[in-house]
Amino acid sequence: MKIEKLMLGLVAAAALAACSSTKLDEKPPVETAQPVTQQQTPPQTPATPERQVTTVDLGAQLDAAVANQRTVYFDFDSYVVKDEYRNLIETHAKRLNNKKSLTLSLEGHTDERGGREYNLALGQKRAEAVAKSLTLLGVASSQVEPVSFGKERPADNGHTEEAWAKNRRVELRDK
Repeated sequence: MKIEKLMLGLVAAAALAACSSTKLDEKPPVETAQPVTQQQTPPQTPATPERQVTTVDLGAQLDAAVANQRTVYFDFDSYVVKDEYRNLIETHAKRLNNKKSLTLSLEGHTDERGGREYNLALGQKRAEAVAKSLTLLGVASSQVEPVSFGKERPADNGHTEEAWAKNRRVELRDK
């Protein structure tokens, strides 16, 4: 126990001795240095010339893409949209989704065979099938209006299978 008190006393004395050597009244020396000036370097020119970014008008591209693609043809007595017209419908859907103010009239037509009422109903089903395809691709139903003309507006007035095939159609027309 005596040794512990002795050690404690020595530690306290050493601590006091260290404190007494610090002079609080003296100010520490301040070194004065000259300000460093930075040299101005000229801006570096890029090794490769800058490329200009061209603007792309998606609306104009889509308009051009559908300019000659506005008709979907159907088989005899059918209103099923064929797979071969998928790209045409997708392009029109992109166009309508890109410009929400654009609307289309989907005009359904039939060939001359069949009665007036039957052909009006079939033309309407064809127009509605195209409208359904467009709405499944995100087009608002308010942007498409299916309408039927039946056999009243033939594309070809002939009475052959070739002429009738041209008349079984839906035309996509801007309103």
